[in-house]
Amino acid sequence: MSSEHPEQKAEQAADQLPAQTEEERREQPIARKGMFGAKTTGDTSGYGGLVVRQSPKVSAPRPYGGPGGAAERGEFDDIADELERALRGPGSSPEKTGPDFGDAIERVVVHRGELTFHVKREHLRTVATTMRDEPSLRFELCSGVSGVHYPKEEGAELHAVVHLLSITHNRRVRLEASCPDADPHIPSLVPVYPTSDWHERETYDFFGIVFDGHPALTRIEMPDDWVGHPQRKDYPLGGIPVEYRGAEIPPPDERRSYV
Repeated sequence: MSSEHPEQKAEQAADQLPAQTEEERREQPIARKGMFGAKTTGDTSGYGGLVVRQSPKVSAPRPYGGPGGAAERGEFDDIADELERALRGPGSSPEKTGPDFGDAIERVVVHRGELTFHVKREHLRTVATTMRDEPSLRFELCSGVSGVHYPKEEGAELHAVVHLLSITHNRRVRLEASCPDADPHIPSLVPVYPTSDWHERETYDFFGIVFDGHPALTRIEMPDDWVGHPQRKDYPLGGIPVEYRGAEIPPPDERRSYV
């Protein structure tokens, strides 16, 4: 459904994921019910009947456009084309050992005026090096590495999201790599972007992603002997009892239930 409001039309133009009909959405598996995922107590938010379905893994269609929309070819197309050209290398030299664009990039997503390359984890460091060193790309700065946990995404439950900035060209892009919960390993980008050192430690601390090749992958927020990774969605909601004015406040999962 399209809107006539200028701001909403611009927002819809920036969202380049293919639209789905109501019937298509109903065929997708249920990711969660309710707004906050509460299970041990009753839902008092008023959103207890909300059903959130898992979005299909789709790629944005060409043209990708740019931050302002995708009615025509734009900045994001230039970035994708330059990355593809750089990974392919000059000509078709038999000495080429790196991956091609199609081998390294699983899909390209343009959503809300932002560009994300979903990269196979074994090629993450190669792609990041290319993004940094290629003159037409020149993403010199990694501004952060964050984690995401999708418990229902079998075989790719853990995601590492790398935020890159090109100071030269004033552009931003994301690289996203996934790994299974049973093998939570992703190559470290510290050899490419030293600024990702503490960011990878925080992502390891909170999500349990092991960044292979990191110089000192230890916890950075939680105590060294802490058990588990607190920002994973399967981490218990219970907290630590707090004393307040002589009374003890129990952790959330031990408080009264609204059933």
